[in-house]
Parts: sequence; structure tokens; C-alpha cells
Amino acid sequence: MLAVKISLNSIDKVKSFVNDISGFNAEFDLVSGRYVIDAKSIMGIFSLDISKPIELHIHTENEEEDIMAAIKPYLAE
Repeated sequence: MLAVKISLNSIDKVKSFVNDISGFNAEFDLVSGRYVIDAKSIMGIFSLDISKPIELHIHTENEEEDIMAAIKPYLAE
């Protein structure tokens, strides 16, 4: 499992993020406090406080490099 912080602080960013990760055959979870949301769910993401960076857990065994390249624009500093 990989864990990274991402920033999805606008509606457009959320939509493009979900589109970018939906093509992968991996599990993506967004963790905010005690809430764990399926990162491929736009409605789920909007239930979180997107004004702050959110922790993304990526569960994959063989697509790590491709996934990291796809989510690079969303990584929080």
C-alpha cells in the first residue's frame, strides 16, 4: 500500500482526479480523520473537507509507477 497526501481543493480538480484514477484496476481510499471514502466516488469525495490536503491510500501491486504519474498533479507539498 502506498500513502500520499493530495490536494483536491476545487470541483474541477475532483472531477479530473476521479477520471484519472478510474482507469486503474486498483483500490483507492481517501482517509480524512475517521472517515474512509472510495476515491473513485465523486459524491464520497464531496462529503469530505476538501479545503485541506487528504491522505490517499493506494492498494496495488503492479501499477505503482503509472498511478504515481497520473496523480502527480494532485500531490500536496
